Amino acid sequence: MSASLATVAYIGAIILFILSLGGLSSPESSRRGNLYGMIGMTIAVLATVFGPRVTMAGIPWIIGAMVVGGSIGLYAARKVQMTQMPELVALMHSLVGLAACLVGFANYIDPMAALNLSSAEKAIHEIEVYVGILIGAVTFSGSLIAFGKLSGKIGGKPLLLPGRHFLNLIGLLVVIAFGYQFLHAETISAGMIALVVMTVIALLFGIHMVMAIGGADMPVVVSMLNSYSGWAAAATGFMLNNDLLIVTGALVGSSGAILSYIMCRAMNRNFISVIAGGFGGGAPAKKSGGDAQPEGEVVAINAAETAELLREAKNVIIVPGYGMAVAQAQHTVYEITKLLREKGVDVRFGIHPVAGRMPGHMNVLLAEARVPYDIVMEMDELNGDFPDTDVAIVIGANDIVNPAAQEDPTSPIAGMPVLEVWKAKTSIMMKRSMATGYAGVDNPLFYKENNRMLFGDAKKMLDEVLAALKS
Repeated sequence: MSASLATVAYIGAIILFILSLGGLSSPESSRRGNLYGMIGMTIAVLATVFGPRVTMAGIPWIIGAMVVGGSIGLYAARKVQMTQMPELVALMHSLVGLAACLVGFANYIDPMAALNLSSAEKAIHEIEVYVGILIGAVTFSGSLIAFGKLSGKIGGKPLLLPGRHFLNLIGLLVVIAFGYQFLHAETISAGMIALVVMTVIALLFGIHMVMAIGGADMPVVVSMLNSYSGWAAAATGFMLNNDLLIVTGALVGSSGAILSYIMCRAMNRNFISVIAGGFGGGAPAKKSGGDAQPEGEVVAINAAETAELLREAKNVIIVPGYGMAVAQAQHTVYEITKLLREKGVDVRFGIHPVAGRMPGHMNVLLAEARVPYDIVMEMDELNGDFPDTDVAIVIGANDIVNPAAQEDPTSPIAGMPVLEVWKAKTSIMMKRSMATGYAGVDNPLFYKENNRMLFGDAKKMLDEVLAALKS
């Protein structure tokens, strides 16, 4: 394939990637967006493999690597549960960061990479290598820690080291100092020492950064790491002089940054405070004063009573959370929704931007269960309708329906936009226990006069509710 034909293929792939991002912005067009992305990636891979930069001797190695990688991806797609998607996404981000690091080191020791370059061009190339490895290392280690937190292998409580910001500043200064040494290294071995030291510091920074972020901020972390992986891919494109990688990485990096901003707004947080860590400690927040704990009486109900409330309701809003994902109850939720709609009940779903463990987590689960797109609505679309709602049922969510965000200015989540389920005529909280949510904040909703608690596994309880409705 000639260089011009490869360039045309790259432009076509870039257009398809842009269309893919546009399609993924809406549940109705997400399938089409995925299709555009797959076609674009296929074109990009074929144009690269059969392009002018790859010799015939290298094609068998590339095909072998693609077979191995494709087999692993196919296995993961078939075996990984929908509840494990957040940690899988984090793991995939780590691989992008690792690839950027490996490409950077390989590019630096390749004698042909800087051949025939002027001194200015050589300096720019070395900056690309240095920055690319830096971003890749932070993405790699940070994504691995995020994987551990999302999978439960690492606790959600933030690790706040004494003087952590000072440690980060020292690390940054050391990275800059070794960057100067790297640019002025007279031999490859001297430059390699600077690269290795910087890489170790970057790996430690990635670990420290994500370890300091609390569990409640993990959806923002996932989108943030998505952005980092995009910039790592763009840096790889600069190192390899590959326009497609540069543009694609910039698309992913910028879209991830925009998504992180949207997620932060949804939590009434700013990006710097998320990076600084501390929110979502995994333990109840302690407050001073004698009224630190919510007061009131908890009223528990059973599945039959829940079914009766739903049967008599005209308007129902369902708020899903991570508990629904863990219990894999989305299919039963769909069956209940279908049955209620057949009886003339207006059923809608309220989705908080940070529900679950990654952006769009609840939307994906509901789409998998074939819940109609038109009844799945964002928080802002529904919040004004709760006063006219007969029953609001919360399935495995906590922080996103916590009235303390509006009623308690001393709460750690004060000011965070939440779904106002307590304004419904009756709210039903489905939980295993009275434990706090991922943010570690007590929820006064449990004690509201119009609230009822349905304790137990979400799947088991919803199965019982469905059976009661059918009877």
